[in-house]
Formats: sequence, structure tokens, C-alpha cells
Amino acid sequence: MWVEQKPPKHGGTTAHSDRPACLVLKCLGDDLRQLLRGRTMSTVNTVLGPVDTSELGFTLSHEHLATNAAGILKTFPELVDRSGIIEQANTTLKEAYREGLRTIIDVSTIDLGRDVEMMREVSKATGVHIIAATGNHLAVPRPFLDLAPEVIADLYVREIEVGIEGTGIKAGIIKVASDEGGVTTAQEIVLRAAGQAQVRTGVPISTHTWSPDRVGDEQVRILMDEGVDMDRVYIGHSNDDMDMSYLSGLLEKGVWLGLDRFPGGRRPGTPFWEERTQLAKQLIDAGHTNRIMLSHDHSVPKARYGLAVQEDRVKYNPDGYNFITRNVLPRLMDQGVSEDTINQIMVENPRRFFEGK
Repeated sequence: MWVEQKPPKHGGTTAHSDRPACLVLKCLGDDLRQLLRGRTMSTVNTVLGPVDTSELGFTLSHEHLATNAAGILKTFPELVDRSGIIEQANTTLKEAYREGLRTIIDVSTIDLGRDVEMMREVSKATGVHIIAATGNHLAVPRPFLDLAPEVIADLYVREIEVGIEGTGIKAGIIKVASDEGGVTTAQEIVLRAAGQAQVRTGVPISTHTWSPDRVGDEQVRILMDEGVDMDRVYIGHSNDDMDMSYLSGLLEKGVWLGLDRFPGGRRPGTPFWEERTQLAKQLIDAGHTNRIMLSHDHSVPKARYGLAVQEDRVKYNPDGYNFITRNVLPRLMDQGVSEDTINQIMVENPRRFFEGK
């Protein structure tokens, strides 16, 4: 275990906070929007209810239990071994818990086959806090094209304040996505809706990007236009490229950088884990320790279709959610990075991200 963890307050590895959810004010106008814009959070919604940010511990900032197509489980359940996914997730997350993991941020959205009841079952079984997401990935629903961002924002706010799909499980983060070629018209609608939902609720935003095209710059511009405090924005996949000038420009805007595709190299032309680790070291040496987080963008192999694909996933990353713990952090420490710095990146930064201060 890399970081000393506080034991759960109620004892045991499956204990989670059961304190009542905080009252969330409704947006009543521009004045209140500005008031809410700078507020802080001391709890975060997990799939088992609100948890104090001090209890998040060692956190992986961009992960998935399983990714799929929207509705596939209900329409073609024979294509998805749901019980097998849960069994494998339980095994791998229990192992990760023993090695120090306490929280994963699961940024699966409806178009990635989000299954919050699966997340709840796995969280109960493993003791790992799981934070679920509202928002959208790249497959923007067709009806959204005819809706104003304000209308879509209402949907996101409902999943944060009321719950997701009638489960009562509340989202703790807002996910948006743009990729090669930049922000599309449909994705801009979603970005603006996410920005408005963030301002109304205080819940932070996590983005999927394609850093070789500097897509994060476009996302930041749009979110700033919606009044979002950049301290509430996490620009994901920022280590798909080694361009320090791009990353420095984002940091100047006040965002968080997600170095979250370890081991890397699956997408043609992107760096492997050794280069990604060196990029993390460069950012640390440049004084940006307090603005970066590490993660894998991993999902359990059984969530993929076909045995050959599953075997390839295991070959690519045999350590799963433990790859950073077993490979990246030792490499950083060999390069002179202190345990305090590791603790800052893996524990304190996620806590501060959700607290908004």
C-alpha cells in the first residue's frame, strides 16, 4: 500500500457513509448562479450515498467498470456476461483495495452503457467507493440536437440531485467528450449543458479529449463561456501527447490535468507508459504537482466482446487497476519523487477537486 489510509469510520472494508444527502439549492437566476459558482463541497455522491471528501483516500480519477453501447444489456442481454463482469470486477477491485485503492471515478455515461446498479453491487462487495457520472460521451443522443442546452442541463441536474434511472443513485461528476478534429456542433451543445449543470450544482466536470489536436483548449473556451470555474474542470487524456506547451496553457487557465491512460500506446502514435510517466515527472518538476491526477481508463476485460479481445486486454494491462501502483509510482519514486508528492497526487488532489478549493 503506497499511502496510509484512514480506516472506514464504521469499520470493515465495505463500510460507507450513510449520512443524509445535503440539500441542494435550485437555480433561481443569474445572481444565484454567480453565488453557486464558487461554492465548495465537503461530500461527494457515490453509488452508496454521500461520502465525506476526507474519506476518498487513494483515488483513480478516470476509470470504468464496464463499457458498452447504450441499452445493449436490455436489448441483447446474451451479448453481455453481466454476472461475469461483476465477479471479475469484485475480484480485481478487492485486490486493488488490498494494495491501497479506496475510490474510483467511473466516468461511464448512458452512451457507454452506464450501469449504476452494477456499480452499487460492486462497491458494496469490495469496499471501494465508486463515483458515477451524468453527462454524455461521444455518441450524443439524436434528440439532443433539437434541444437547448438549458433543457439538457435539467436532465443532468436531475441525475445529480434526484438520481439516475429511478435508482436513487446520484451522479457525483459530469462527463463530456470531444475527440479528433475538435468539438462538433452536437458536442458543443452537451458541453454548454454540462457547464450550466456544473454552475447550478457545484459538481465538477471531467472531459474526454484528444490532446494531439489540443481539443482541451476548445472545451475550456466553451465552459468558460458558460461561467464555469476552471478549478471544477478536469481535462482528461492529457497524456496522449507529450506537448508541454499545450499542457502549460491549460494549466494557466486553472484546470486539472488527467494523466489517465496508463499503460498507453493502444491508440496509434500515442506514448507508452514509460513516456507517460516521464511526462508526469516533467509536470512535477515544473511545479504542477497540485494540479495533476493519475488513472488508467480501464474496464474489466469481461466487459469486452469475444474471448480474443478479452485476452488482448489482459495482455495489454495484466495489472488492471493496479498498474499505476505497481509500475508508475515505483518508477516516479526511483526518479526522486517523494512519498509526500505521491500522496498529493493520488489522495489530496482528488479530494481538493471535489471540494472545490
